[in-house]
Amino acid sequence: MRLDKFIAENTGLTRSQATKAIRQSAVKINGEIVKNGATKVSQEDEIYFEDELLPWVDEGQYFMLYKPQGYVCSHDDGDYPTIYQFFEPPLSSKLHSAGRLDVDTAGLVLLTDDGQWSHRITSPKHQCEKTYLVTLADPVENHYAASCEEGILLRGEKEPTKTAKLEVLDDYNVNLTLSEGRYHQVKRMFAALGNKVVALHRWKIGDVVLDEHLAEGEFRSLTEEEIAYLAGES
Repeated sequence: MRLDKFIAENTGLTRSQATKAIRQSAVKINGEIVKNGATKVSQEDEIYFEDELLPWVDEGQYFMLYKPQGYVCSHDDGDYPTIYQFFEPPLSSKLHSAGRLDVDTAGLVLLTDDGQWSHRITSPKHQCEKTYLVTLADPVENHYAASCEEGILLRGEKEPTKTAKLEVLDDYNVNLTLSEGRYHQVKRMFAALGNKVVALHRWKIGDVVLDEHLAEGEFRSLTEEEIAYLAGES
C-alpha cells in the first residue's frame, strides 16, 4: 500500500492532506522520517504520524449496526451525517454497507470490508430476504397480504414486484419480507395500495436479526455463524 493512502485511511485526512503532511515531516517509518507519499508500506512497518503509532486493521471485518433515522449509508458528507461516523479511523474508511437504508429508515445495516461477501447479500441472484416493520398512516386492509404475495405493479415500472410476505401485527403495523430491493420499494408498494408509510424499521436480513441489546448508533461484530450463514455456507 502507498504511504499517502495508509495515512489518509488511518487519520481521516484526505489524500492531498496526507501528502502535504508527509512532505512536512509528520511521518516516520521504522524511526526514519519519510517525505514521499508514494513509498510502499506493509504490516511489517511501524508507521508514526505526529509521533503516534498507527495500527494496521486486519482484513475480514463484519459488523451489524443499528442505524438511526437521519443518517445516510454512504461515505459522502452531504446534507446528512453518515453511518461511518459511528466507527473510528482506519476502520471507518475500510468498511462498506451490504445494502443501504434510506435516510429516514432505521434498523439493521451490515458492514464489511469483504466485497464478495457483501455481493452475495445484495445480488438479486441470491434473493437474500429482508424483513421490515412498517407503520402505516391508515389501517391495514384485508387484501394487502394477497396483493403483496401476487406482486404489485409500482408506478413507473414494467414488471410487478416479486412475491413478498406480509404479516399483520395490528391495524397499523405489519412485517413485510422482501427478496428484492427496488428504489424506495416498501414506500412505493404501500402507496400503490393507497396507503402511506410513516415509519420503517429493518430488523432482519436472511435469518440474522438485529441484536436487541444494541441501541441506535451502536454496533457489534457478527458471529462466525452469522458470517457463514450470510456467505451461504450454512
